[in-house]
Amino acid sequence: MSKRCLALLFLTVAPGIVLADGLAVDKVYHPYVQPLEREFEYRSSWLEDDDMQLDGLQSHRLGYGASLSDRWFAEFYVIGSKEKGHSLSLDAYEAELKWQLTEQGEYAVDWGLLFELEIERQNNVREYSTTLLMEKEFGRWAGTLNISAIYEWGSDIRNEWETAAAGQLRYRYTRGFEPALEVYSSELTKGMGPVALGTVPFSGARKLHWEAGLIFAMDSDSPDKTLRLSLEYEF
Repeated sequence: MSKRCLALLFLTVAPGIVLADGLAVDKVYHPYVQPLEREFEYRSSWLEDDDMQLDGLQSHRLGYGASLSDRWFAEFYVIGSKEKGHSLSLDAYEAELKWQLTEQGEYAVDWGLLFELEIERQNNVREYSTTLLMEKEFGRWAGTLNISAIYEWGSDIRNEWETAAAGQLRYRYTRGFEPALEVYSSELTKGMGPVALGTVPFSGARKLHWEAGLIFAMDSDSPDKTLRLSLEYEF
């Protein structure tokens, strides 16, 4: 696949996919698993919007993950939120399982699958999703696309199937700094914006991976701005 075709796929297909429930700006997953890796992860997002219901809304998640083999990685999260003028509340629990389907560079595109189950703490709501993970490298560039099928059910929500998409186009400038462009699409969000990420190595196999981005609305129904942050301490 040429650079022009991959860029066109990234910029046009991802935002056009049918939207999924919730606020999509969170993380673009890569299809790779590192053997013997363990990590602590913290992710958060802040919304700025003219709609007072969303303005100032924060989402936070704290997780621990470990590789089960050279192809499988499992992670567990606790998820909280904070509305403007309110204290932080614990909302849900989530379990993830990532499966690396192909070796890196084995085919023209690297493939993986992500399975997620989220259970709300106070409401009878469950959400299960399967996400196809795709990544293509070309020179110092890398393009990543996530496409999700999501099913929600429970007595406090309408049972339904939905879809979502997220994409990232990244320039591998240095290990410590990689500028990127990200696109997100869900029921409440169509957004695009700049992201920076990098990895800081420590002694042994320890390292800190960081990401920070500002995603802007692509339509009038999306939050005006979403600031997202992520820290992963791997050891």
